Order: sequence, then structure tokens, then C-alpha cells
Amino acid sequence: MKAMLARLAYSSLLRLATPLYLARLWWRGSREPAYRQNLLQRLAFYAGPPPPPGCWWLHAVSLGETRAAAPLVDALRQQHPGLRLLLTHGTATGLEAGQALLRDGDVQCWLPYDTPGAVRRFLRRHRPVVGVVMETEVWPNLLFAARDASLPMVLANARLSARSQRKGQRLAVLLHAAVACFSKVLAQTEADAQRLRDSGAAHVQVQGNLKFDITPAPELLVRGRAWATLLPRPVVLAAVTREGEEAALLTVWAALPSTPEMPRPLLLLVPRHPQRFDEVASLVQQAGLTLSRRSAWVTSPPAAAWAADVWLGDSLGEMPLYYGAAQVALLGGSFEPLGGQNLIEAAACGCPLLMGPHTFNFEQAAQGALDAGAAERVATLGEAVARALVLCNAPQRLVMATQATSFATQHSGAAQRMAASIVATGVETRTP
Repeated sequence: MKAMLARLAYSSLLRLATPLYLARLWWRGSREPAYRQNLLQRLAFYAGPPPPPGCWWLHAVSLGETRAAAPLVDALRQQHPGLRLLLTHGTATGLEAGQALLRDGDVQCWLPYDTPGAVRRFLRRHRPVVGVVMETEVWPNLLFAARDASLPMVLANARLSARSQRKGQRLAVLLHAAVACFSKVLAQTEADAQRLRDSGAAHVQVQGNLKFDITPAPELLVRGRAWATLLPRPVVLAAVTREGEEAALLTVWAALPSTPEMPRPLLLLVPRHPQRFDEVASLVQQAGLTLSRRSAWVTSPPAAAWAADVWLGDSLGEMPLYYGAAQVALLGGSFEPLGGQNLIEAAACGCPLLMGPHTFNFEQAAQGALDAGAAERVATLGEAVARALVLCNAPQRLVMATQATSFATQHSGAAQRMAASIVATGVETRTP
């Protein structure tokens, strides 16, 4: 009875909030136009006839999940030739990145808002064989509708931090029932698996982390390393930074001594969210530092860029380029209590990493990188900058780079394991 009442209250609140939800998407569309495209898909209203049934549905909400899904999609196509993919997203960056995963016959659209009517319309239109949701996406009405439609659902590359588990306890009566709807949960680590079991998941397997299977684009790495050889000074990369971190970092950076004979290193700053690119550019200028933006270049940095204090990496899909150009990277999201960002890509690119105290979203990967000698932990941004300046010219940096590459290689293979489990689920569903 409590679960039914919780679901009723949740659904009622979502219905009441629908106008605000659509208004927020329209507002975001003023900066990222993709949010205004196909807006009615957010309520599962579609133009044109429905696609044929029998697709395999994968939901990757944003950019990070979509990138992680790439090796899984490749493995699924290898193990189940002829697979037709339905790919859904929640953000503009995920939608853009997902286009590279599509083949003839595939469909891409927005995941609908989690009201009962919208999710039922979505499932009736597409009639998938199996649904795969990436990492942390638990939408109660969607999962209940899938259960009622006898659609098996898999939570792939699943993770659940201790902090998120504690926060979820406030809605445990609703979320535990939703998590129990998954036919399989393919967890990254044993710690994730246990927390997911405690949160209602019934069939949990530990399969590893898909992000270890992402291969950095070789051409981007080569180009970044070529830039590094042309620069007369080291490059420190602030990778995938979050709000609050950039201003603190720029204050520290502006205070560094710099002379014509010994200029400070180049700071390469890459914010996590594209909608903040202009804001971060303003922060650089307010700090009294000269700026060159990647978006203003054609392919290589123009002459004026080589003398700038800061390069702003305001582009998408070019992280290997930035890691290749850097001698050392600072991990964004780890210097504020935000849980850190994906550090595996840095390791795969052979870039030594300094991370702050907050890496709870990637506990095992962070500890593994520390144990492998691919990363070091520091307490503050000030300490991170000081340590980065030492590492830029220290032999230890080369050792860390080698250890980083080895660490990333040793943990690959999750894509094939997860694909095999998902294919078995899809085949079982189609067997009379």
C-alpha cells in the first residue's frame, strides 16, 4: 500500500510539474538549440508512422553515458548481427554524441518525461525486445510500465555511491520497488553491486566498467602531443571542471610568478558543461589572464594562442586532444564535494592525474589509479597546482604516464561481458 501511494504521489507531482519542465527545456534551448527540437517527444508524441517492432533499446542520458555506451553497442552488434538500435537521451550533448553510434535502420529520440501516460506511449510506439539503461538512470514509472509490458530491462555499467544510496533512502519505498523491476543489473564493482542489492536489485552481476573499453581517438592524441612539442612551456590540464572550481583555480594560477624568461605553464581549462563555456571565459578575463578559445581555431592554435595564459577547451569530443597536449591533469569535480569525473579517459591517454579529496562517484577507479601509481591525491587546488608544477619537469611524470596506460589496459573487457549478458536476455525474450 505504501508503494502504491508513493507512486501515486510521485506521478501526480510530475504531472503538475510538466509545464515547468517544458519551460525549462525551452529556456535551455536558448543556449543549446537541440533542447527545442522535437520537444513533444519529451511527452511521447511523435510525427510519422512508428518504426517496426523488435528494436533493442539503449538509454544513455548524457555525454559521459553515451561515450561509455559506444564499446557496448559495438559488442552488441558483433554478438547479435542485424541488431536495430533505439537510442534515447536526456541531454543535448548526449544526443549529439549518440549520432556517431547510429547505423541504417536505427532510431534516435528523447526519453520521455516519467509520467505514466508518456512512458506507456513510448513503449507502445517502439515495442523494443529489451531495454538497456546506462549507469544510474532509475525512472520508476518507466520501469513499472516495462514490467507491465513484460519488457526485460537491464541496468548496465551500474554504479551507486554510498552518498547516493543514503540520499535514496528518503524515497526508498518508491525507488526500491522500481529497482526490483530490472531483470539484470550489471554492476561496475562489488561495492556497487552490494549497494544495489541493498536498494532492491534482485539479479546483480559484477561486470567491470565500460569506460575502460573506450579507445581514445589516435589522431586526436597524436595532434595533442604534436602541440605539446611546439610549446616552449609545459601544459597543465584542468579536465572536466565544475562550477566553483574554475574561479578558485584561476585565482591560484594568476598568483603564480611569470616572467618573459620563465613564463608560467599554460593552463588548459575544459569545463564539464558546454552551457558554461562563455561563463568560464569571463572568469578567465576577470582573473586578468589572457585567453584563447579552441572554438576560435580552425585546426591548430593560431599564432596569438601560443602566448596566451589560458586555453579554453570549449569543444566536444576532443578530450584525447587535450590529454595528449598536457604533461599533467587536474581532475574536475574532485575539488568540490561533487564526486569527481571520469578519470579512466586520462589514464587511457597516458596522462598523469592529480585529484582532490572528492571522488566518491568513482571510488574503485580512483583507488585503482592511486594503487597503480597513475594518479596522486591532494587536498586542495593550491596543492594540486604546486604538485603539477613539480611533476611537469620531473622524471616521475614519465613513470606515471606509463603506469596510467597499463592501468587502463588491465581493466578492459567489460563491453564483451555485458553484451553477452544483454544478448542472452534479448534472445530469451524472443524464444517462445
